[in-house]
Amino acid sequence: MLAQSLQRLSSGSKITSAADDSVGAAVSMKLTSQMARLDGVSNNLNNAISFAQTQDGYLQKIDQALNRMSELSVMAQDVTKTDADRSLYNNEFHALAGDIQDFVTKSFNGVSLFSSNSLQVTTDDQGNTFTMAGISLGGVSYASTLTDTINIIGNHSTGAIFALDDLKKAISAQASARAALGSTIESLTYYHNQTATLKNSLSAANSQITDVDVAQESTAYAKYNILTQTGTAMLAQANSQPQSVLKLLG
Repeated sequence: MLAQSLQRLSSGSKITSAADDSVGAAVSMKLTSQMARLDGVSNNLNNAISFAQTQDGYLQKIDQALNRMSELSVMAQDVTKTDADRSLYNNEFHALAGDIQDFVTKSFNGVSLFSSNSLQVTTDDQGNTFTMAGISLGGVSYASTLTDTINIIGNHSTGAIFALDDLKKAISAQASARAALGSTIESLTYYHNQTATLKNSLSAANSQITDVDVAQESTAYAKYNILTQTGTAMLAQANSQPQSVLKLLG
């Protein structure tokens, strides 16, 4: 008992072998396994949140570009502007469109950030998933805006007006995409917090089963130590008695 108490104090666990508490050991193994799976879930959710936040960062840049492009398309409709003036607007317009096209090709660890394919994110230790809807920037509302076919040079009532029409559709689609993405980030954060709460609860439950009560075990150790020392002293006393008897006989 003294050796067992010392082992418990040195390890911090009151179950040093299955024989100490067979049921407790079995339950603890299941809880430990579940917590390990929850660690994996937490990592998956963190990465998914980072993925969505990266998407949002690029969408903000695209939003700024679309806003400037719409401003340019309106400025190009100014009747006091010449074709030479509109040519300058057109250069910036296409430079911004090129930036947007570049953003569309970005990826996160090899996974396309802007694709129509949805992603399934694991949300719990049972393998249930949450669907992250894909954000595609190649839809109809973006198609004409993000190509070099739009030209705001020329008659202010034609090219620039058509460009503005397409830009308004693109901005509308952009707003919907960011709203959906915001909802996705909120949901993923909720699942992550839920996972953290569950893991803390399981850890506390496992601690009740396996962690040693240091105060109680220290008292037990002191008790067993005293008993061991007392027993040793009694054995020494018992061993000395035959020698005393021999002395009397001698």
